[in-house]
Amino acid sequence: MQGLKRKIVYVSLFELIAIALTSSALMLLAGSEPGHAGAAAVASSMLAIIWNFIFNGIFESWEARQPTRGRNWKRRVAHAIGFEGGLVLAIVPLFAWWLDISLWEALVLDMGLLVFFMVYTYVFTLAFDRIFGLPASAQG
Repeated sequence: MQGLKRKIVYVSLFELIAIALTSSALMLLAGSEPGHAGAAAVASSMLAIIWNFIFNGIFESWEARQPTRGRNWKRRVAHAIGFEGGLVLAIVPLFAWWLDISLWEALVLDMGLLVFFMVYTYVFTLAFDRIFGLPASAQG
């Protein structure tokens, strides 16, 4: 599976799982009501979907120009850090506003989620690539 279809399946699966996990984490870590935590999770997911398309387009364009093909652990770690790092800029203010907490509290909350999601992104992408195959940009 390649191209836009691959990206849509990837993002859909990734974010459905992420919404469930984030809602649960926000209920536990921020003491939010289920509906309030769920809304924050959906909003952060929408931001992540937009960022996912932008970041993966840039990453795959860079990846296609590399002399070494494939996705070793270093490339996967770079992908996870780049993707999750970009989300911090959008999600911290969203959490602070929506959950009515300080920017510092939102940053601390997001750092906990960030650590979890870096691991989740790495594992999810590895599993996705094994199930659906590597994208054209990583094939030799």
